[in-house]
Amino acid sequence: MYQQLCNKQIIEILDGDVNVGQYLGQERSMPYLTGPQLCAISTTFGLTTNYSKDKLSRWGYLENLLKFCIQNNKVPELLSYLFSKKQFVKELNDLSTNDIDMTYQFIVSEALKKINSILYFSDYELVKIDHHFLVKKINDSIKILSPAIKIIDRNYIKELSDRALEDIENGYFDSALTKSRTLLEEVFCYVIEMSGEMPADKGNISELYNQVKKLYKMHTHKDHDVRINMLLSGLEKILSSISKMRNKASDSHGLGNKRINIEARHATLYLNSAIAMGEFIIDVYLHSNIENNS
Repeated sequence: MYQQLCNKQIIEILDGDVNVGQYLGQERSMPYLTGPQLCAISTTFGLTTNYSKDKLSRWGYLENLLKFCIQNNKVPELLSYLFSKKQFVKELNDLSTNDIDMTYQFIVSEALKKINSILYFSDYELVKIDHHFLVKKINDSIKILSPAIKIIDRNYIKELSDRALEDIENGYFDSALTKSRTLLEEVFCYVIEMSGEMPADKGNISELYNQVKKLYKMHTHKDHDVRINMLLSGLEKILSSISKMRNKASDSHGLGNKRINIEARHATLYLNSAIAMGEFIIDVYLHSNIENNS
């Protein structure tokens, strides 16, 4: 049924080419996605594109991404990404907080109306249920049984790490440790779920990492360059240190007499280590997708 979205008129609404209506005295549209932005989004979802070589139209890039997501059961995640409020920053950043929310809701509502007017004669419609965007038969009811997997990528890592850095600057070192640990836990859970498996133990970061290693064949190998094996071994030591320090020093558990007093430089090192580890795992996941779809 998601094939119904592979329509040039619908794609031109989704990539920001078409105004959906006027609100607060301005014509409004979905965020305008440039060719390089569409290539970056494609990479996030596991589809390798090269803007300088492919030279497609903007709607062509999005059409290819839609078809890829249809084949890999990722269309709801793609739609949630495209309609996410954080994608509207450029379009809404000059408005007040209240006007941002109202304008965002207007754009989403009008975009869905335009898309559904195109889908109408195929007997399908695109609907928003909570934060999920799904295509269904017009007369069918639908129930969300489980939340869609959020997109964990470098933007997510940057957003969470920026908040942790603010904590450090404000002296909230324990909170920064918790955010750093959360960053890693969510990256691990995401790449596990995207492989089609369920996380073994969301409360045990070491177990999650072991599951990631197994799923993505990350175990050190005698045929690898010794420096690569040393790097992987070093990452595991970083992970072990993060897990242990968080359990004794963060704000997530009762601390008692085991509390570790940390300073800004320690929290910063902890955060930077988590960022490096998280970005490496995202790269492993993306590289695996490229290999599996080449």
